[in-house]
This record gives sequence, structure tokens and C-alpha cells, in this order.
Amino acid sequence: MDNVNEEKGVTRVDVSKEMRDAYLQYSMSVIVGRALPDVRDGLKPVHRRVLFAQSEMNNRPGRPYLKSARVVGDVIGKYHPHGDSAVYETMVRMAQDFSLRYPLEDGQGNFGSIDGDSAAAMRYTEIRMTHLAEELLQDIDKETIPFGPNYDDSLQIPLVLPAKFPNLLVNGSTGIAVGMATNIPPHNLGEVIDGCVHLIQNPQCTIDDLMVHIKGPDFPSSGVIAGREGILQAYKKGRGIITLKGVAEITQVKDREEIIITEIPYQVNKAKLIESMADLVRDKQIEGISDIRDESSREGMRIVVQLKRGENASVILNRLYKFTQLQTSFGIIMLALDAKNQPITFDLKGMLEAFVDHRRDVVTKRCIFELKKAQERAHILEGLKKALDHIEEVIKTIRASKEANTAREALMEKFEFSERQAVAILEMRLQRLTGLERDKIIAELAELQKQIDWLKFVLSDVREIYKIIVGELEEVKKNYADPRRTQLQGSGDDIEDEDLIADEDMVVTVTNTGLIKRMSPDEYRTQKRGGKGMKGMETKEEDYVTDLFSASTKTMLLVFTDKGKVYWVKVHRLPLGTRQSKGKSLANVVQLASGENVRAILPVDEFNENRFVVMLTEKGVIKKTSLDAFAHPRTAGIIALTTDLDDGVIDVKISDGQSDVFIATKEGMSIRFNEADVRGMGRTARGVKAITLAKDDIVVAMEVIEKNTKDTILMVTSKGYGKRSEVGEYRVQSRGGVGIITQKTTDKVGLVIGTKKVSEKHELILSTDKGQVIRMRMSDISVLGRNTQGVRLINVNDSDESVTGLAVVEDTAGTDEASAPSNPEGVTH
Repeated sequence: MDNVNEEKGVTRVDVSKEMRDAYLQYSMSVIVGRALPDVRDGLKPVHRRVLFAQSEMNNRPGRPYLKSARVVGDVIGKYHPHGDSAVYETMVRMAQDFSLRYPLEDGQGNFGSIDGDSAAAMRYTEIRMTHLAEELLQDIDKETIPFGPNYDDSLQIPLVLPAKFPNLLVNGSTGIAVGMATNIPPHNLGEVIDGCVHLIQNPQCTIDDLMVHIKGPDFPSSGVIAGREGILQAYKKGRGIITLKGVAEITQVKDREEIIITEIPYQVNKAKLIESMADLVRDKQIEGISDIRDESSREGMRIVVQLKRGENASVILNRLYKFTQLQTSFGIIMLALDAKNQPITFDLKGMLEAFVDHRRDVVTKRCIFELKKAQERAHILEGLKKALDHIEEVIKTIRASKEANTAREALMEKFEFSERQAVAILEMRLQRLTGLERDKIIAELAELQKQIDWLKFVLSDVREIYKIIVGELEEVKKNYADPRRTQLQGSGDDIEDEDLIADEDMVVTVTNTGLIKRMSPDEYRTQKRGGKGMKGMETKEEDYVTDLFSASTKTMLLVFTDKGKVYWVKVHRLPLGTRQSKGKSLANVVQLASGENVRAILPVDEFNENRFVVMLTEKGVIKKTSLDAFAHPRTAGIIALTTDLDDGVIDVKISDGQSDVFIATKEGMSIRFNEADVRGMGRTARGVKAITLAKDDIVVAMEVIEKNTKDTILMVTSKGYGKRSEVGEYRVQSRGGVGIITQKTTDKVGLVIGTKKVSEKHELILSTDKGQVIRMRMSDISVLGRNTQGVRLINVNDSDESVTGLAVVEDTAGTDEASAPSNPEGVTH
């Protein structure tokens, strides 16, 4: 029992009880005050205080950067009674784009690196909030959140932020408290907001319903999540373990293979990862590696693992996954403080519900605050309006008063003004007596009354509150959402090769003898119109480039042949080569039937039923089939169009079903007609007549032209001539006609080899049957009339060299070394 010795002022206590009580207080202090985030705004107290301090200092986007030391000083001096290093480290992490999926601080200076380099001292760096951080603080001055005293009761600090988006899920959180820990992964902002909106509109939805929108964590360092079981466990029970893998690609370089690592798991130190690889090679735990190089730059991560001759890259890559942090696990613990500061392990729905409840409370309090302010202002304006209606008597009353207090009381007694109205009248400037000022008062009063009525309506119906919340979430998504970075795979134990491939732009080339390859777009550089070009591929005399276009490594290619069949292949499965390499036989990539020749290769990212595949034959037969009819790959291919024995597919395009079709022939004729003239057909149908051809003439190309387009039509001939013509030069006709002249064909300019729909933002790549390639800006090509011969685009040998292929890519901003071309427009022959 406690015993007090009053003479000596000593209190006797039970040591074990005192230690239990003291440790319990310490534990709760750590849990609530340091280690665990609040489920409502996703922030720990130190993060919240840093952002609030910056808000008070006006350290916002668009304002000058402030020294980090100045911000740290304000935080520890006013709000956070702890060490300055803890506050600065918090600020640093909030500024690192490899730590937070959506950084809340905009740092200037050295804020560390993914190699584990520490940030520069706070006296050297500068900082300010990001725009997204402002969304967490918006409406903080409208009595929307509770405030509490700081550590010395001298100031008030927010206990939670208004938070317009679910920051806890978006940026995640990590913390170790006493007897408990949290480890919440970051997610994609757009997906989380979609999940919130779905929950608001469907309160009875299940976690499975939410996972249609929120597919899984999305880490700033990208990578691959192998397997979905851990995600399911975490979202349904609040705990789960997921497997993270880096992204690697196996490439062929001369007589050996290389492993190119472009993404590593979240929170893995790149320098230590490379060091661990080197240690494994040194200790001979992994054999077959000759060199490891870190070629990372501002453009992205690139770790090159060079192998010895004859080594199997797939085996070595699997060993790297097994023995290094190229593959790690992430234990998800969705623990956070609820609105009563109680630590709770949330499931996905519970976490979103807590945020939605918080936003409902914030928006409701904001509406109450705005209603109160509007009513107060309306009350003042009503007094001013009444005073102006009786201005002579008001002035007389004021002049008859000896002092302000007497005048105020006289106005209140004589005109029944409230005290606030009377004060406002006495403070009114003489210019308010003009008729225009009176009109302004009446107009402002009317506008305020509308606002008051609307706010009362909103406060009377919680559904209107939810509509406001949804609207604000959609606005945040519109302003800040970006594509998912982390790939999701079905099985943690069996990841296909494709799952380890980086999403990169590639240039794909195909020759007339069926050699195919992919290569970096940097292999081509921009040149001036009329140049000689440069060597594009080592070709045999009878071999020349026919197809050249750009696509992503993850793009699905639909390979159409002259026999009307279609095959499927992913770009990353094509052999990687250089500009001079020959490539690999297409017959080894897709299983072409005997005698088949590839006529068109279409890159497709999504098989949409509202889009169509438009196919055209040399004899002018056209057919339109829904794109989703080609969504199920078959190794042996399928029939896309049934052709006659003397006919074959010449071109294939994808359309939206509402456009015009433009067709050009070898002899320089063309026709343009509405796509609606061609009804949708099944895969094996034959098609209908598109154009009536002259004897010996054949179709060479087709374009799909959208309504009201500002693009021009590019025409290229076999002798290297070309021109651009306005789309309006080609009137819309009925399908099946003979068309009009679009290009003068002579011995000098040659026959038409293809057409393209282009604009000033595009660049043109031409290739010849001798392997020459040239790239030029579209703005260098003249816009001429329809019935002209054009200008020379590339110098060819008049006797035995011809232009055979052309491709249109995005302009690369005038650099000598072209960056990755995108938005392929198909290829002509």
C-alpha cells in the first residue's frame, strides 16, 4: 500500500505497479503520438505538424522555396517537441519519389537516392509543399476539424487534416509501435478514388466489388506483384504477404546474352542489390556472369548483367531472384488509428468507410460554416439596404447623436437594426450612397440568398453531401491520377517471361522474305528531306524492308496475311536486334502456313467491341469486323477474311465505326467513302466492293479518316517522290466507284507505294529495297494539290532501287538523335 511520509515528503509506491502504469502510458504515447497513422488523413502527428507548419508559413506551391532548416525550426519550436533530425528525415521522405507514390513535399537540392545516399544537411536544401499536399489541408480554416493544444498550450494544432483523398491507402505508411506495427503499401490514386466512389454509390458492396477498382498495391519503384493471394488476404483480413519482383529482360548482344534490370522491388537499395550480386559471383554461388554494370540515369533504372558465352540467361535470372533482393516479400498490416484514437486492423472496405465518414463530417461542417458566414453577411446587407431606403432619416439620426455609441443605440431603437447592422451602417463609406453601390448590395444579397438556400438544401439531405464528396474525389483524380506502375501477375511461383519484361517503345521491322526484329528507336536519327539516308539493315539482294512501325514491348500484334488469316504475337517475343542485324524468320515467330505472306501487322492494346478491323484486298474488296472477334489468340491462326484465289489482303486498319475510308491504287487513283457503307460482318465473310479498278491496277493502301480531321494525306511513290494534300481535296463518294486521280504517275516519279494520314507533329521514315532508311519531319514535306507529282523525299538509284516501306511516328522535338517513336499508323507496301 502507498504510504506517505509527510515530514520528509516521500511517497512510497509499489515498484512493479508503477512500472506497469508508466510503461502503459509510454506505450499509448508511442502508439497515438508517434508510430501509427490516422485512418482519416493517413498521417502520423509529425507529418501532420510539418504540413500544418508549412501552411501557416505560406510555404505552398507557386511560392518561393524555403530553407528546410527554417521549416524544421518552426515545427520543433511550435508544434513538435522532438529532435530536429526526426522532423527533417520526415520531410525528406515525403519529398522522395521512390519512397512515396505521390510525394507531399517538393524538394530542391539533394534529397537522397534509391542507392541509399542520405540527403544533404537541412541548411543546404529547400522545400515547399506539393499541390497534392494542399488537398490534404483544404478547408482547414472553416471549422471542419478539431484542434488541440500544442506541447506548451500556447498554440492550437490540428488533430486531423480535412484530407480530400484517402491518403493512407494512396501513400501507405510504415511504423513500429509498442507491441504492434503497421505496414500499409501505397496504391494508385485513380484506383483508390474509383473504389471510394463505388463505395459511396453502393454502400452494401463487398470487398470483391471494391477490388474490381482497387486491383492491388502500386509501388513508386514499379516492379511486379507475383500472386494475388496475399492481396486478397490483406484486403479481407487486414494482413497478408505479397511477393515483389524486379523487372528484367533478356537480350542478345553479339555472341552472348545480357540481363537488363529496369525495375527493382519497393524499398530495395539498388547499390546493395548490385553489391549482393557481385558477392554471389565472387563466392561462386552464381556462375556464368562476366560483368555487372549500373547504367542508371535520370531517364530510368538500368542494371546490366553481362553473361559469359553459352550461358543460359533464364537460369541465371531465376538464381538472381532466389538469392538476391531482386525478389522480396512485403508483409501488409493494415493497422491504423480510428476516429477515437484506437488502433484497429482494418480491411479494405473498413478503411474506405472510415475515410468516407470523415469526409462526410468535414463537408457537413464546412457547409455549416459557410451557411453561418453567408447568413451573417446577408444580415449585414439587409441592414445596409434598409438604411439606404431611409437614408435621409438615418443621416439625420446620426448627425443628431453626440458620439458613436449614442448613434448606434439610436439607430437600433428607431429603425430596429441589430447591433451588428448598426455598426456596419456607421462604418459605411459615403460612396455606398450612390445608386450603383445600392444595386451591388441588392445583387450580392440575392446571390447570398441563393447560396443560403442551396446550403440548407444540402444540409437537409445527406445524399447531397455524398454528391459533393464524389465530385471532389473526381476532381482530385482528374488533376493528379496517373497510370499504374506495378504489374500484377496471377501466380507468385510461376511468372511467365512476359511478366519480367519492361514496358518500352520499340521499332519493329519486317522484310519481304519474312525476317522480323525489334530494336530501340534511338537506332534512327532525324535527317533533312532529300538526304541519302543511312544503312538500316544488312539485307540480301532479294531481301528488303517492307514493314516498319513502332509499338510497346507489351503490345499484342495482329499479323494479317495475304490469305486472309490472322496470327497473334507479343512485341517482346520478337528478337531484339540493331539497325544492322538481319532479324529472325517470321515463320519461327508465328506459325505461317505454306505460301502465306504477311500483309499488315496491327498493334492492339485492348480488344474493344466498339472498334472494328477494316480489311482490304488488292482487287478492291473491303470487309469490316468487330475487333473483339480477334480477342482470343490461337497458335495456328484464324480466318479473318475469305479471299478469291487470284486476290489477297493488301491492308488492314482499326476504326471506330464512324469514320471515312480512303483507298489508293498503284496507278494513282483514290476513293473516299463513309465507313457506314460497309456493314459489320463475321470473320469468314468475303466482303463487298470498295472501288472499281482499271485493268492491271491494284489497291496499294487504305486509311481510316476521322470526321473533322485536320490531318493531311501523304502520298509516296516508288522513286522517292511524295506530297501532302488536304483531306478536303478528296470528296466523299459512294462505295464501289472508280474514284478520282490523286497522284500523277510517270517513269520519273514511279508508281504509288502507299499513303498515310499525317499532321505537322509527325515524322516520316522511308525504307528502300536496298536497305536505305531516312527519317524526316513532316513539316519539311510540301502541302500540294491532289493532282500533282510531289517533291523528292529520298534519293534512290533510278535503275534498280525503289522505296518499299514507309511509317509515320510522333515528332521527336527536333533532336538529332530520335527518341522513341509512338502511335504507329501501320505500314504500306
